[in-house]
Amino acid sequence: MKNITVIGSGTMGNGIAHTFAQNGFKVSLVDINSDALQKALQTIGNNLDRQIKKGAIDEAAKASTLSNISAYTDLKTGAANADLVVEAAMENREIKLNLFRQLSDMCGEKTILASNTSSISITQIASVTKNPAQVIGMHFMNPVPVMKLVEVIRGYATSDEVTNTIMDLSRRLGKDPVEVNDYPGFVANRILMPMINEAIYSLHEGVAGVQEIDTVMRLGMAHPMGPLQLADFVGLDVCLAILRVLHDGFGNPKYAPCPLLVNMVTAGHLGVKSGNGFYKYTPGSKDLVVADKFTRGKK
Repeated sequence: MKNITVIGSGTMGNGIAHTFAQNGFKVSLVDINSDALQKALQTIGNNLDRQIKKGAIDEAAKASTLSNISAYTDLKTGAANADLVVEAAMENREIKLNLFRQLSDMCGEKTILASNTSSISITQIASVTKNPAQVIGMHFMNPVPVMKLVEVIRGYATSDEVTNTIMDLSRRLGKDPVEVNDYPGFVANRILMPMINEAIYSLHEGVAGVQEIDTVMRLGMAHPMGPLQLADFVGLDVCLAILRVLHDGFGNPKYAPCPLLVNMVTAGHLGVKSGNGFYKYTPGSKDLVVADKFTRGKK
């Protein structure tokens, strides 16, 4: 396995491409938006520069990594020679199903089709392909080049051979893979998203403010960042989409998204990506400032 196709050049996609390329794989990065591809390549270059400053790699390693990545706007061309395709498109069921239908027609029988989905059923995704045994979940954590975990999700029909291959491949990337079964939210988000949702409910019901909630969880539970800041980092739209998958999948009201979260997403306040969520984000600034919505009337 040497040729990897990554579909989607956003935060997760460019991080996955970076990680494979840095470990010697030939990567085809595919996105329908050419501007998004150029932005992704610039982001990868900037992240490699950060690694150089930290002494983790040298200039030769950066050049080698970038030379391993080719960008494509045409899916068929980008996936033509893939041994593995990793889909990292937005967390939307219909978009993913449509992509896997196309990939099933475009790719060879031995090509492994993986999804970086954080919550959508691998079994359902595999059901629209010609060879469900070759479909698996490969859920990386953000930021991909830094985080060690890969949640490997085995669909109902995923073969032992494919599962073992992806577990071994993850280790070759320097990651620590964990195999889990295909249930809504898998493990990571089945546990994480209800915690984030409860933090939002605590804010919504006036139990405490944004900084107070995050401080309790950082200092009291030794979390590296509070749940509201983490929600901003993940993307409030992504959090909402995952909670809806959990709510639909389990039918349990405990997974119902907080109305405050729904309203914020509807208003376009998506966190870091939009510049405004529970906090305000100014390019180049590392200071956390609570969004105006949550400071009105306070001294």
